[in-house]
Amino acid sequence: MHSVPAKLYDEDFYAWTKDQARALAELAATRPNAPIDFPHLIEEVEDLGRSARNAVRSQLRRLLEHLLKLAYSPASEPRRGWLATVDQSRLELRDLLTPTLRLEIDAELPRLYRDARLLTIRRLTEFGEDEAAARLPDACPFPIDRLLDPDWYPTP
Repeated sequence: MHSVPAKLYDEDFYAWTKDQARALAELAATRPNAPIDFPHLIEEVEDLGRSARNAVRSQLRRLLEHLLKLAYSPASEPRRGWLATVDQSRLELRDLLTPTLRLEIDAELPRLYRDARLLTIRRLTEFGEDEAAARLPDACPFPIDRLLDPDWYPTP
């Protein structure tokens, strides 16, 4: 039988890191006489959560960039590579995205999209696709459920 923290660890690692860092801080505040380096331990647990969140952000930017290329670039040759990158990013996100991170990412999607749009504009213009770059929408055209759908791909 799992304890509540162990269950949270299995079901939502990111939420577990936040919960455990808070619990450690509360314990440290009681000033127990134990040979535990609370400040560093709390920092390390928080860093685990931040690393997971940053990995999700990175994969989402990568996914958005390649979906934008698929949707707006007229180029035919690199499409297979873009599709492969989309598939790989979705697999990574499937492994990394917890319910708590999903809520945070939903709120961050506009900023992540702006970052991905900027990267896509730079890549498209590098290859002379100025017209495609100019057509990229200012707001994210893909809802989060569509971004994560392994069977959906945009068409040009």
